[in-house]
Amino acid sequence: MINKKEIEGKIIDKEKYSFASDNFIKEPLIFVIFGGGGDLAKRKLLPALYRLYFNDRLDCEFKIISAGLPELSPEQYNHFIEESIENYNSDIYEENILKTFKENIEFIGLDFEVESDFNSLKQKIIKTADLMNISKPNVIYYLAVPPQFSETIINNLGKNKMQKIFNARIVMEKPFGYDLKSAVRLNNEIQDVFNEEQIYRIDHYLGKETVQNILFFRFGNSIFEPLWNRSHIDHIQITVAESIGVGNRGEFYEENGVIRDIVQNHIMQLIALVTMEPPVIFEAEEIRDEKVKVFKSLEKMSEEEVSKNIVFGQYGSGEISGDKVESYRKEDNVDTYSTTPTFMAGKFNVNNWRWSGVPIYVRTGKRLPNKLTEIYIEFKQPPLKLFENKCDEINPNGLLFSLQPVEKTSLELNMKLPGVGNLPYSVEMAFNYNEEFDTGLLPSYERLLIDCMKGDLTLFARRDGVEAMWENVEPILEVAEEIPHKYFPNYKAGSWGPTESHKLLKKDGRKWRVDGE
Repeated sequence: MINKKEIEGKIIDKEKYSFASDNFIKEPLIFVIFGGGGDLAKRKLLPALYRLYFNDRLDCEFKIISAGLPELSPEQYNHFIEESIENYNSDIYEENILKTFKENIEFIGLDFEVESDFNSLKQKIIKTADLMNISKPNVIYYLAVPPQFSETIINNLGKNKMQKIFNARIVMEKPFGYDLKSAVRLNNEIQDVFNEEQIYRIDHYLGKETVQNILFFRFGNSIFEPLWNRSHIDHIQITVAESIGVGNRGEFYEENGVIRDIVQNHIMQLIALVTMEPPVIFEAEEIRDEKVKVFKSLEKMSEEEVSKNIVFGQYGSGEISGDKVESYRKEDNVDTYSTTPTFMAGKFNVNNWRWSGVPIYVRTGKRLPNKLTEIYIEFKQPPLKLFENKCDEINPNGLLFSLQPVEKTSLELNMKLPGVGNLPYSVEMAFNYNEEFDTGLLPSYERLLIDCMKGDLTLFARRDGVEAMWENVEPILEVAEEIPHKYFPNYKAGSWGPTESHKLLKKDGRKWRVDGE
């Protein structure tokens, strides 16, 4: 048993704690970033790799090869890296450490559509491995590129046999496909080149400690698992809210919208973690097997059922934190008459023995009042009114997994208010990750990169899971794509979405845990 006091205020002992020693990479590594001069590399990848290096978690010999166009000189790319770390890792920006980090990085010009450029990259990897005295290096290919380039890069890697001559893994960002048909085609393309064990389909939500703790909470505490079913749980709520708009991602959002961006991956994964059956053993394939069973158990909706159970929205102008903001249709690279949803609320049902009759309400959107991501599980009310009419005022017991803005797990209980009479009073029992563990925690991207370097597929999506998720959202997409342009915008920026999303729960006698009404 690990005692918090033993790790508080010091770097975790790599040898003493297995959970910590698993987070340190010792095998030599070559990390190839396709799109190494792009936005994702600047905002996420380079800061994540630097943080691992800063914290000595890249405890190995490594090289990073960034590839793409336009070609950047060493001076230009060094400046790119410095801007990246200064803007997104300012808390650990140290000039001397950054200097040694940059010595392990090189940028090369590469056209994704030119096969001979991949041969040049192959030779570069071979040369780099020779300098590291490695005969068959561990190589990770990270596709930090727009989705339209994925198939071309994969095919060119295959033509140059770059998945075979190295110990190779490939990391792919969401969205994985544009719909079910394109996801199947992309899966076929990638599996013509890579084995499923080499493919890491990344979802950064699954790297969050609170998300991973859902399974440990359920299966590591005997008092809760017997209650985790339709007999004791009234309903489940999942909220993924953002206060920001689309910013400079207007073109991306016009292509994908909130359903492809959030619902098809993040929300489906969260539903699976909350409702899956216990795996036989806590290993990657067994966990992913149980998640796929959930995806296949979700009730497929007809067009009529989508109209009844799903609410779409698009934000208009309004105020966020006192600042006036424009409507979605006035964002850069957005159609003036766009019908792309920036909000979706819906009711899902898992058709199996454990969850029959327990609705799962989800909502996600942009330009909502707060940045908030949480899973709320509400238990059924006691069947007997022991406290006369005062029982009508008792709040139901609720279990909350909060991912943002803080990572915590809390349980709402009812106690007696001090004084004369039996007046109920709600109290919260909470565990806050940041307060409890102020050292040793890995941010989500860093955790997933570590898992990929270790070859741990637990937190990455499998082919059948990806396709099953698309099967659930495709009927919703078909209805969303027929929305008339006069229907939008239908909620003000700074509100909690269209009024229909509140009515969705009200007609069932329920309400959102966080509700602006």
